[in-house]
Amino acid sequence: MAPRKILLIDDSALILEATRAALENAGYQVATAMTLEAFEEQRRREPPDLIILDIQMPEIFGDDLASTLRGAYGEPAPIVLLSSLEEQELERRAEESGAHAWVTKRAGMPALLAKVKAIVGATEKTHPAG
Repeated sequence: MAPRKILLIDDSALILEATRAALENAGYQVATAMTLEAFEEQRRREPPDLIILDIQMPEIFGDDLASTLRGAYGEPAPIVLLSSLEEQELERRAEESGAHAWVTKRAGMPALLAKVKAIVGATEKTHPAG
């Protein structure tokens, strides 16, 4: 089975790299973007199985992007909002934007990985026979 493709946008290079590394280590194929233009380019090039959006970005709020992806583009991939916002605010924004789920950055990488696994499933990592 081919690895699930995840598209991730965050304006923080540090968070983007850490999240990409954790997801790839878990066996997912990850494309990243720091700008809306790069995100759209990646989304068109290779349709993702899951999209992870940072909420607070300079060009657009992630929940507004989720609403646009769902409404104007009919994006079928599940969308996860990732943010340092308080849980109640993040949950509200996820519901209003049509996002599938949300995770606070404070919850850490294990929470994000668990949410991704719950949505798109575990990956088949290659293990040596034996």
